Amino acid sequence: MKNRIWLLIALIGLVVFLTGCTEINQPITKDSQGFWNEYVVYPLSWLITYFATLLNNDYGLSIIIVTLLIRFAILPLMIKQTKNAKAMQALQPEMKALREKYSSKDQKTQQKLQQETMAMFQKHGVNPLAGCFPLIVQMPILIGFFHAITRTTEIANHTFLWFDLGNPDPYYILPVVAGITTFIQQKIMMAGMDNNPQMVMMLWIMPIMIVVFAINFPAALSLYWVVGNIFMIVQTYFIKGPELRKAKEAAAGTAGGTKK
Repeated sequence: MKNRIWLLIALIGLVVFLTGCTEINQPITKDSQGFWNEYVVYPLSWLITYFATLLNNDYGLSIIIVTLLIRFAILPLMIKQTKNAKAMQALQPEMKALREKYSSKDQKTQQKLQQETMAMFQKHGVNPLAGCFPLIVQMPILIGFFHAITRTTEIANHTFLWFDLGNPDPYYILPVVAGITTFIQQKIMMAGMDNNPQMVMMLWIMPIMIVVFAINFPAALSLYWVVGNIFMIVQTYFIKGPELRKAKEAAAGTAGGTKK
């Protein structure tokens, strides 16, 4: 119960913290006021401008560098979140058995189910809410970077490769790549969860949403999504490498048995 209370407080704090999101159409400068602008968006905007200055005003390359820096900074949180998700997944059979054992809907039975479930978590050293904290920390950073890109006026006045950073990609190459990399990243993350209809639905919905957004948003954001997705693909592969290899071997064994 105490963990739930702290989680609720954190979520409320996050909502208050992100009230600055309504300023998405206002340029960010050193004179911008408010906690969100002064301590999140402007420092990230300054970082993009700083690296662009070092790189002969190459804002596209600067966005790539800052995206990688941010991803490396939150990497420990991502690893913790992924490991917690794996631990929860490993406990699914035991959780299912408990739900079947205490299938009655009366209050005493449900209390017993909750007690034994928490005892199981303690036995295996798993905190069911631990995966929420990294997400709560990451979201302001990633949303702040989104703001920094869209509200830094200098970015819109520069080009990178074949596209203008301030306008959508005219050839739709970046939106398509953003959608494909989103699909691959989610596919790797969901390895072993293919029997969950909701997860399968998200596997297709998220890439489609990203493509639609990328077509309508400035190409600078599409570039950010593509670089972030590629980083996540590499990161997830290294974290879940053994698990992915086992799933591949199991699939190959099943296919071989079917042929026989």
